[in-house]
Amino acid sequence: MVMDTEKIDAAIPSQETGAKTDTHHSVTTKSLEEAKELFLRVKDRLQDVNRWNEFCGKASAKFELTDHEGHSVTRKPQKGDHFKINVPAPGTETGDGRDWVMIEEIEDKSDSNASTEAFVIRVRPAQNPETPDHDTAHFFKDVATSSFAVQREDMKVTASVHGRNEVPNIKTENFIDNARNVLVALGAMVGLSNPQWKSLVKGLFEE
Repeated sequence: MVMDTEKIDAAIPSQETGAKTDTHHSVTTKSLEEAKELFLRVKDRLQDVNRWNEFCGKASAKFELTDHEGHSVTRKPQKGDHFKINVPAPGTETGDGRDWVMIEEIEDKSDSNASTEAFVIRVRPAQNPETPDHDTAHFFKDVATSSFAVQREDMKVTASVHGRNEVPNIKTENFIDNARNVLVALGAMVGLSNPQWKSLVKGLFEE
């Protein structure tokens, strides 16, 4: 199910190739003030990338926020930052054992005076910023995107993850990396990553 909301849809690229995913979790509060407070709390937790593994559970991938050079940071994410991801599968030489994505856009349409408000972080597979290698260090090609969002519609707050144009990355110069990427990508495309995203969107609401 795709959310019928312009503020979210405008931040998500169109689906043109490969697989797509949409994962949601919603909470409806008893008052508008509660919904506004909940939106802000979930928005803050969504930006706490280094704690995503805590929200998802121990079996999930581990996410680490870095700056554009790959240095670990503990602040809120910014455009141009990277996620260094340790998936529960063999790593790649290209990514130095990790998968990498870059934040290409952050859409902040927070407005407590409006009936709806939204916040979206969109990432795209990227090269490993710790090396001069220009190959994409991720199991998906760089046509893929993942959009992590939170939205309030009156008294309903929804956290969601939207994958678009998910295609296995077989364009690196390392044959073993290419084979690994196909296996991990196909697993994600047939739904093996769904439990992780379901745990994340639910975990963002939990204290």
